[in-house]
Amino acid sequence: MEFASNNTRMIDRRIHPLLTNLLDESPAVALLGPRQAGKTTLAREIGEGRDAHYIDLESERGRARMADPEAYLEDFEGQLVILDEVQRMPGLFQSLRGIIDERRRAGQGTGQFLLLGSASMDLLRQSSESLAGRIAYLELGSFDATEVDDIDRLWLRGGFPDSYLAKSDRASMRWRRDMIRTYLERDVPQFGPRIPAETLRRFWTMLAHAQGGLLNAAVFARSLGVDGKTVAGYLDLLVDLLLVRRLEPWSGNVKKRLVKSPKLYIRDSGLLTALHGLDSFEHLYSHPVYGSSWEGFAIEQILSALNPSGDFGFFRTQRGHEIDLVIREPNRLVGYECKASSSPKLSKQTREAAEILGLDELNIVIPDGECYPLEGDSIWVKPLESIVR
Repeated sequence: MEFASNNTRMIDRRIHPLLTNLLDESPAVALLGPRQAGKTTLAREIGEGRDAHYIDLESERGRARMADPEAYLEDFEGQLVILDEVQRMPGLFQSLRGIIDERRRAGQGTGQFLLLGSASMDLLRQSSESLAGRIAYLELGSFDATEVDDIDRLWLRGGFPDSYLAKSDRASMRWRRDMIRTYLERDVPQFGPRIPAETLRRFWTMLAHAQGGLLNAAVFARSLGVDGKTVAGYLDLLVDLLLVRRLEPWSGNVKKRLVKSPKLYIRDSGLLTALHGLDSFEHLYSHPVYGSSWEGFAIEQILSALNPSGDFGFFRTQRGHEIDLVIREPNRLVGYECKASSSPKLSKQTREAAEILGLDELNIVIPDGECYPLEGDSIWVKPLESIVR
């Protein structure tokens, strides 16, 4: 196999065994995630244990090779073919369907293709329609708290490998600023209508300053000088690229007037600190975004680690009763309230929110410390690490 060189020290990715299992069960697996999250590195690890062939569709040479996919891939029957940046050639999916079915008839059922892509709805739509019943999906985000040793470092620098593993906070900040520039000028325009880089930068910065707030498209539209529909398109694109999380309000059977707007978070905490110009933990600690930064970081880590199969969202009533995250687990309902404090207090409105929801357990999530019950046996203070591990 031929892979681009990577001088980043290896960190075991939590989804490695799951990806291996999916390749043993399905003809094709799509590994989707933001750029620079480590998809190619993980594919290299998978390929080293198999007879595999790698094609980079980001390069003109790679795309030229796949001009006639049936003819080119004929030489690699029986191998795992890894197609990187597959969204660059969405027309491939129809060809892959025929190749998969032909190889199935010849006796090679599983482990035929590993498709790597920067997530987009267009990519998902193409593959789901063309490869229905032949493909499994898996999301690879940046490093999470189950994969690294230093949660404070992860919180400040974010989980993109080159940022987290940089030699210094300053070098990490340079990398993140360069990455933001690359996304604005090169990557984002590949996935949607061309958006002026400066407009997108302003929108992204506005989202960073609204971290954890309710979506108010009219405010964004006025500030950017566009209409609400255009703002919705910008937001859809950033959500689609796994750069922004749009956390929907909890919609359980609650007889209260609930907030209907979603909450917005920059998903990678390092991109958030970069957009705010915070290059050290001391600067983050003393900045107004500190609390909402912890909230978004903790929510992202919890969702990544627990990978909930049931409903999840935030809970907020019109009267201000609120819980940051509610997850329906098998046979129980659990809430998570994120507090960037070592000695958090439970507000009356949070307590009442837990009662309104009928939570089986409410966890007050803090950066570090000990687990201890706050009230009875259903409300606990827990450090993030104890939850995700």
